[in-house]
Amino acid sequence: MSAVARARKLTHLGKSGEAHMVDVSAKAPTARVAVAEGRVLMSQATFDLVLAGNAKKGDVLGTARLAGIMAAKRTHELIPLCHPLALTQVTVDIEPDCKLPGFTVRASASVTGQTGVEMEALTAVSVACLTIYDMVKAVERGMRIEGIRLVEKRGGKSGHYRAKE
Repeated sequence: MSAVARARKLTHLGKSGEAHMVDVSAKAPTARVAVAEGRVLMSQATFDLVLAGNAKKGDVLGTARLAGIMAAKRTHELIPLCHPLALTQVTVDIEPDCKLPGFTVRASASVTGQTGVEMEALTAVSVACLTIYDMVKAVERGMRIEGIRLVEKRGGKSGHYRAKE
């Protein structure tokens, strides 16, 4: 199968393989939800510093949560061809995990609309993880951001998706 033939199966590519924004005007608005997650792994000392609230830049987890929510609202400005969405809810939860050590970041985005919110949930997780890194990078530059993925999506024509554990 040629590259052009494969490209025809992707909704954001035209007949010749050029990128374009998908027209969703004929789609009926439905309730849609997406959940994404990721992890920030760090040394035990850095983990303890964040948990104790002693980072020089301030409240690491609160700032990361806010950054994730703000990023979800601006996804269409960051990712080409994403539709601007009137999000009805965005949550970002950050849980400490002593086994990593580090933090698991989980974001949920909701909308009643004509297109899904997977990119908004993934963007929220990505930016929240990057914010954690940024706020303590002076202490540890070797932190790792891993496992960013879509966990679940509901609504729309393609129905329900849940990632395998």
